[in-house]
Amino acid sequence: MATVQISEAEWQVMNLLWHQQPLTAQEVIAALGEKNGWAVSTVKTMLHRLVKKGVLRFDQQGTRYVYSPRVRRADCVRDESRSFLKRVFAGEPATLLAHFLKTSRLSADEIADLRRILDQQEERS
Repeated sequence: MATVQISEAEWQVMNLLWHQQPLTAQEVIAALGEKNGWAVSTVKTMLHRLVKKGVLRFDQQGTRYVYSPRVRRADCVRDESRSFLKRVFAGEPATLLAHFLKTSRLSADEIADLRRILDQQEERS
């Protein structure tokens, strides 16, 4: 599947559906509409857009539309990460990593995990 751009609001819809699926349009509206100040038509438009983008599928059950993801969350995260890396850090992963390491507080466990990942990368090189 080609890379698809998902807006911040659409990520909220997708995260809900990755966490709880399948859901009817009404269930998505109930979960996200009021919390975000979205009208019913706004949520339905987002669902329609996500279907057109190929990241959601729907089944019509009588008068209800039941939605579920067509793509894995991990694939969307990978694509979004690559896009962010390219746009903000000129495609340089070391620059991105250095920035986050310098500007974040990490726990000892997180540091150990990063060391393990870096060691694995070094072994592959």
